[in-house]
Parts: sequence; C-alpha cells; structure tokens
Amino acid sequence: MSMRRSVVSGANERSRTAFADDVAHYLTQAPRQLPSRYLYDELGSSLFEAICRLPWYRVATTEQSLLKSHADAIFSRLRPTSEVVELGPGSGEKLITLMAAGPRRDVTIHLVDVSRAALDTAETALAAQSTLPVVAHQATYEEGLSAIGRPGDSAGHTLVVFLGSNIGNFDPPGTGSLLRSIRGAVGDGGALLLGTDLVKPEPELLLAYDDPLGVTAAFNLNLLVRVNRELGGDFDVKAFSHRAVWNARESRVEMHLVSRSRQRVRVRAASIDITFDAGESIWTESSYKYRLEDLAPMLERAGFGVTGQWQENGFALTLAEAR
Repeated sequence: MSMRRSVVSGANERSRTAFADDVAHYLTQAPRQLPSRYLYDELGSSLFEAICRLPWYRVATTEQSLLKSHADAIFSRLRPTSEVVELGPGSGEKLITLMAAGPRRDVTIHLVDVSRAALDTAETALAAQSTLPVVAHQATYEEGLSAIGRPGDSAGHTLVVFLGSNIGNFDPPGTGSLLRSIRGAVGDGGALLLGTDLVKPEPELLLAYDDPLGVTAAFNLNLLVRVNRELGGDFDVKAFSHRAVWNARESRVEMHLVSRSRQRVRVRAASIDITFDAGESIWTESSYKYRLEDLAPMLERAGFGVTGQWQENGFALTLAEAR
C-alpha cells in the first residue's frame, strides 16, 4: 500500500462564503456566468467520470491510449525525477498508466484538485497499484503549485502532469499565467506533460459536449442543484436547459444553462435576487481547442522547450522541459 497524506491549507479549501461571493459576483455580470470549478462537487465529479466513458467524448480514451503506448518514451526523455505532480487527477487511472513506466522508488506523487471527492478516488486507485507515497492537496492549481514548488530541495527533478485537456478551461491570459506558474514550480530541468484537445469539425465537438444520453446536461445542471443546496438558492432546475456552442472565433466550446422562460431566482447566502428573461443564459464553462502548430510557441513563451509530442484521434500529448 502507498503512504497517503492530505494537505488542506487555509485558502485552498474554498469555503461556503467564497462560493457565495463568487456566485454574487459572476451571476450579476453581463453575460451571466458561474465559475466552472464549482461544477465539481461530489456528484459533479462522478458525472464527469461518466462523461469520460461516453463514446462521443473521446478525450479520456484517446489520452489513455497515448499514455499506454508512449509512457516509456516519455520517461526516457526526462531527467531523474523525484516528484510527480498531477493537476486535476480525476480517477487516477491516467497517472497509474503513466507511472507503470516510471521509477518504482524515491518518487513522491502529489495530487492537486479543489474536489475532495476526486482526490479520494485518485488516492484510493493509486494506493491499490503503487507503493509510492501520495500527498493530496485540496487546492486550486496555483495554490497547490505554490505549496509544492521548491526547486532544488531534492536530488531529482519535478514532473507536472496536466492531462484531460484541462488546460482548455483557461482563457489565453489564464493559460499563460498557469504555464508560468508551472514553470516556476518545476525549476530548471523540470518538465510538463500536457494533454490538449485539438480543433475538430463542429458537429463532432458539439456531440462531445451535448451527448445523446444527457450526461453532460446533468453535469451542467448539477451546478444549479449545488447552488440551491449549499447557498439556499431557489433555482427551478427544470426551467433551465443545457446548451453547447462552438465559438470558432475564440476556438472554444462553451457550455451554457439557458432559461426556458422569464423567471425570478433568489440565492440567500449570496444576497441576490435576479430576474432571468426567456432565452437568457448562464455561461458555465469554456473548453478551448488547439492547433498542433500553436502548442510549441505557447509553451516556449512560458519558458519550456518541447522534447516530445504524440497525437491520435485529434488529441495531443506534449512533453516540455523547463529551460
């Protein structure tokens, strides 16, 4: 069994007050919004794992195939590694596949996620497959990196693993900022393994985010359920519909919750009382899609140089070293 330890530092565990403050701020913006990080409560995390198994959402299965085929090549390009940090580990399955080709000892695994449920799932899966010590950080990515990143403290280097095209949930300025944070955390000679979903035909993209079984719709609508449960909201979930939109200009799929009729909504803990017009939406998530030729320049601007790249079915794994 692996050694397991959890770290929850002050600001890392977003409190009910912070959630309420965010809801009050973003729901009164134009357009109305809710931060995508709040999609991942316990039920939301489970629904997302179900999405990853849908035949129309091929990110997870394609990435798993790439990791299985190229894990040896990935580790052959790395300097000696003493820490592996996964941002947003999900079920832990992808890290298990990667680490099957990695060092068997003298490596500490760090998991960083705002979702306690996701961390518990990943910890349990890793403990069943590995004897390596695991430290779970319930934190935002930036907070987790700040806590972990101490270049030079150990004999080996740090590898940050950021898979599932989770980088696509950040807008371009946010992407640049996060990549620079990763660069600072890994130090010279450290590395980043990045998974990115590539631009595809619009019908294929929309089917992935609005599946025929309605799992993605449930994932999106659960955000309103969470607001009702945790903040005393009175959203009528049946009065909202899930909508996915391909924004070609911005190269992103957007998820929205659209009001079916004119209605009034109150959220007690956020002290807001809002009237939605029929057809008015709440923008809940963006998923940016990339072109292969844009990845190396994006990483170079953050201080990385690409040392390996593999692609399959419109998805890319890119290994980059901090320079």
